[in-house]
Amino acid sequence: MRDALKSADVEHRIETQWGRVYVRADHALALPVLSRVFGLSSISAVDRRVHADVDTIVENAVELYRDVVRGQRFAVRARRVGKHAFASKDVEIKLGSALLPFSNGVDLSAPDVTVHVEIRGDRADLFCDRVRGAGGLPVGVEGRAVSLLSGGYDSAVSSWLMIKRGIALDYVFCNLGGDAYERAVLQVAKVLADEWSFGTRPRMHVIDFTEPLRDLRENIKEGYWQLALKRLMYHAASQVATESGAQAIITGEAVGQVSSQTLTNLRVLDPAATLPLFRPLLGFDKDEIIGRARLIGTASLSEQVKEYCAITPGRPITASKMDRLDAEEAKLDPALLDAAVAARKVLDLRDIKPADMVAPYLFTEDVPDGAHIIDCRPLAQFRGWHLKGAERRDEWELLRDFKKLDRNVTYVLYCAHGIQTAYIAEKMQRAGYEAYSFRGGLRGVMAYAKKQGLHLELLR
Repeated sequence: MRDALKSADVEHRIETQWGRVYVRADHALALPVLSRVFGLSSISAVDRRVHADVDTIVENAVELYRDVVRGQRFAVRARRVGKHAFASKDVEIKLGSALLPFSNGVDLSAPDVTVHVEIRGDRADLFCDRVRGAGGLPVGVEGRAVSLLSGGYDSAVSSWLMIKRGIALDYVFCNLGGDAYERAVLQVAKVLADEWSFGTRPRMHVIDFTEPLRDLRENIKEGYWQLALKRLMYHAASQVATESGAQAIITGEAVGQVSSQTLTNLRVLDPAATLPLFRPLLGFDKDEIIGRARLIGTASLSEQVKEYCAITPGRPITASKMDRLDAEEAKLDPALLDAAVAARKVLDLRDIKPADMVAPYLFTEDVPDGAHIIDCRPLAQFRGWHLKGAERRDEWELLRDFKKLDRNVTYVLYCAHGIQTAYIAEKMQRAGYEAYSFRGGLRGVMAYAKKQGLHLELLR
């Protein structure tokens, strides 16, 4: 709770008495934050604290709640701790009688409004609203695990469900799509870390899967690519979990959702993990998962993340035999995965600032194979010379129309100084495109062309 309030810059003081936790803070600022702290079942904003005397309680409660109960059916609930000259029932009867003339009657079964009086020692707290808390268990009380995070709806929701049950998570991200993909997944991980993981310091382990994926495509039958990739991810997560002292691996798989998630395939995938595998979404439908993602706050981000894991172009195996998958996996070089895991980048998610998620992922100093190059300079400058194969687009036109472009293509943009195209690249990345601005603008492009022995085209 202290971590949550501190992270939101809410001035506060916390006290614990008689099984209650009291927070002195601005209600409007504190309630939205505390409602995301796992382990809290409910939160009540105290409207007034008064002396624990029946007449004082009634006088103040009527002043506070006569307009609240007007036209409503109401109930009074009193709770008392300590020794007093009166019973809780005495307070309920006397305050109920005083509020009755302002109301539409008493309803003890399903009231429209409930007035609460909590008496402890010589003080009484008056409150009306009870805000539902996040429930679950405090994060960390059930130990640690690692979650395979792809940035999509499923892995984010499965992670959240485990955090809710008191498991502190680190994240393993197997990068199949470059810096833009990493940035998209980092944004999802930041929501889980900043909004739901109070009291812990989640880390994201970023593993470059370029070489393991190349090895897989070159040596394994195409129909087994999807399953072999999942096994590689399990191996990677197992290594990270073992090194970090985690006790389990979390995945976002749901039965029958995609080809690799048939019951038969899930069974043949399991042996790749050296720790218990938890799949909290096994029985969820996609609509249920997306609905939960909206509640969590990751849905809009996950919606923009491209699907990189679906690497099999043809028909994948939907019911693999254990021995056949084992035989295919034996063709891979395990040293490539070990090297990728050893070279991973580890990010402290709570420590990352918004600026850290922008600049490092927007710029490139070369042109990836198959990338589409867009020159955003004025036509006269483009006619003078441009990078071979580049297409010219006005900046305003590209910013307006980029959503019409193919999402499956990588885009490299350049302008005179690299500033305008960095802005456009950021907008494109937020919309799920893999787009970069050439670092250094025109000078960077010319240095790259010279280094690569490329020539610049001229239009006559």
